[in-house]
Amino acid sequence: EVRLVESGGGLVQAGGSLRLSCAASGFTFDDYAIAWFRQAPGKEREGLSCISRDDGSTYYADSVKGRFTISSDIALHTVYLQMNSLQPEDTAVYYCALRTYCTDNYYHAFLYSYWGQGTQVTVSS
Repeated sequence: EVRLVESGGGLVQAGGSLRLSCAASGFTFDDYAIAWFRQAPGKEREGLSCISRDDGSTYYADSVKGRFTISSDIALHTVYLQMNSLQPEDTAVYYCALRTYCTDNYYHAFLYSYWGQGTQVTVSS
């Protein structure tokens, strides 16, 4: 059974940083990609970034480019999202999701079959 577990969320002041982790387990395929999404109350789920295991290629949404960095520890099957210069509008539940590869349409949530339970990020002004 594929399992994704997010951690690292919390409360931070504007301008601060957080690092989210997504630990993946239970899958048998060698190549995979993990994306980060977020969903604020009353808003649609937003795709933020994606990283492919096979070649390390990454994608970023314009809203986070230059502030957020996605990385992975292949041995640990863990993907990180380093979030800097956080603003109140970044407040949301953050989710990671898994599929076999990243493409430039990574931000479509329907492409992902596996999701974590989410971790809350709250940025105070």
